[in-house]
Amino acid sequence: MQIRDLPYSDPGDPDVRSGPRFLHWLGRNQLGGQLKALAWGLLHQLGIAGLPVTVGLAVQAVVDRSGGRLALAGGLIVVLGVLIALGDTMLHRTAVTNWITAAARVQQLLARKTAELGSALTRRVAAGEVVAVSTGDVEKIGWFVEALSRFAAAATALVVICVGLVLYLPSLGLLVALAMPVLALAVLPLLPPATRRADEQREKAGKATELASDTVAGLRVLRGIGGEELFLGRYRRASQEVRRAAVRSARMWALISAVQVLLPGVLLISLVWYGATLAQDGRIGVGQLVTVYSAATLMLFPLRHFEEIAMAYSFSRPSAQRAVRVLSLRRSDREATVEGVVPAGDLYDPVTGLMASRGQFTAVVCGDPDEAGRLAERLGGHAEPVEEAGAETAGAEGAAGGAALPEDAARTPSVLLGAVALDELPLDAARAAVLVQDKDPVLLSGTLRELLDVPSSGLVTADAALEAAQCGDVLSALAQASPDNDGDPMRTRITERGRSLSGGQRQRLALARSLVADPEALVLDEPTSAVDSHTEARVAAGIAKLRRGRTTVAFASSPLLLDAADRVVLVHGGAVVAVGDHRDLLRTEPRYRAVVTRETDEEAAVANAVDDAVEVPAMKSIQEIEERA
Repeated sequence: MQIRDLPYSDPGDPDVRSGPRFLHWLGRNQLGGQLKALAWGLLHQLGIAGLPVTVGLAVQAVVDRSGGRLALAGGLIVVLGVLIALGDTMLHRTAVTNWITAAARVQQLLARKTAELGSALTRRVAAGEVVAVSTGDVEKIGWFVEALSRFAAAATALVVICVGLVLYLPSLGLLVALAMPVLALAVLPLLPPATRRADEQREKAGKATELASDTVAGLRVLRGIGGEELFLGRYRRASQEVRRAAVRSARMWALISAVQVLLPGVLLISLVWYGATLAQDGRIGVGQLVTVYSAATLMLFPLRHFEEIAMAYSFSRPSAQRAVRVLSLRRSDREATVEGVVPAGDLYDPVTGLMASRGQFTAVVCGDPDEAGRLAERLGGHAEPVEEAGAETAGAEGAAGGAALPEDAARTPSVLLGAVALDELPLDAARAAVLVQDKDPVLLSGTLRELLDVPSSGLVTADAALEAAQCGDVLSALAQASPDNDGDPMRTRITERGRSLSGGQRQRLALARSLVADPEALVLDEPTSAVDSHTEARVAAGIAKLRRGRTTVAFASSPLLLDAADRVVLVHGGAVVAVGDHRDLLRTEPRYRAVVTRETDEEAAVANAVDDAVEVPAMKSIQEIEERA
């Protein structure tokens, strides 16, 4: 895989059982690149290892006054220099390619998982963690994958050099061969505490960053209540904890580096002392001593890769674990078992009992806006996991009773479209069947034509959707904002997230985009909350007209939109408590009237008293007259 071939047509199905397994899966999927890096790394390392031999030949040639052997040694040094330069250049090229392609694979996997889960992702994993995984953690994972092949080349070169020294000069080569495993493995006992300290530093740094973000976001409120100094003190304490954790982590890594400097130094001193003794006794030549000493010195370079791979693994393992935590999430606990055909029928939620009849415009009223948002997402096929506390309690009870929890206990029941559960559908079929427009929809940057160019049935044109969403003033504003496009609003660019538009304009453009998609079932969460009452009435009429014969569910509390619906459902306390026409519910259901008319508790009490008075039997009035008489 080359960089020019990115992105991957299919990043693959990752092994998400654990962080190390995920790293192994990444390395296995880049076996070709790893072998190339290994080959170039061996050429580079063995070229360096050959230098001591040629230098020893040159020194011995000078001692023996042999010009021919000196010229031969010089020629070998030139050849080795070319091979070292070629190997180093190509090793760097292939290693960087492995790094970038591994990081790109992880980013594609994260993007695919984000698209699969949608807004349900941030309810199950913190948004900050997703951002951290897709940025810093991706780089650390790529670093380990890239360093793995260079470490393998260095380890292979060390083995070859040790074997060569033992065969070349057993008296000194055996000393080097026995010392190398000690030098390579001496830092292993120090790695677990170093990793723990590094994890502690990252955790404290994340908390400090989160505290800083919250403080900046709420700075206006803090100034209003005079709490700047309080939060500033909290951040000072958090930053000092990060500093102390960083110093503790740096001390451990400094100790590891010191060990990797001290032990090789001890080896070289021992080698020179013992080799000089042998040379004085005439048991070895000066050239042989120079060869072995130079080889031992150059072996310290591949030894550095042992420290690097240890650091890369210690940093990439928790990063891979965080990536696995995101990639292991699934849209549901059941695999798709139904063919990818868009089903049709009533939209039914078994949790609340909400039924949106096929082909009708159903309005849903919830007293709790958060409950409305959760129900809207569930109607889109995003089954909610059981609360952690409840799951822990259930797990404890199951363990005590010796019985395993059923599989369905880990999630809420799926929403049904017709007779088909949405979480049994493939993702593309589920998205084509039910489209959920969030309360705060996002507009991507681009032209208006590109904004409305979405997968659709083709039955609803962009003009019809814009008209139904009452976007006439938006089109006029876009036409005036871009005179270079000959007044064509469809060619006008919309800035990132639609920041150049008002909240109501963004909301109506998002509604037009949803109407163009024309799904089998459309779920709208407060689609008119940012527009005035006159526009809201026209938008409600436009939705009812354009979506006639298609299933539409709108979560709202506005009387103008509720009056345009075919059917109104009141959800209270997580269950459907009333169904009917808007005007009938307004007259007969106090809880519905309290939400729609924004009654206070005192007003609700007066209204209930009036209702009770109206419902008093006539006999009661007769009895009162008789008593008074």
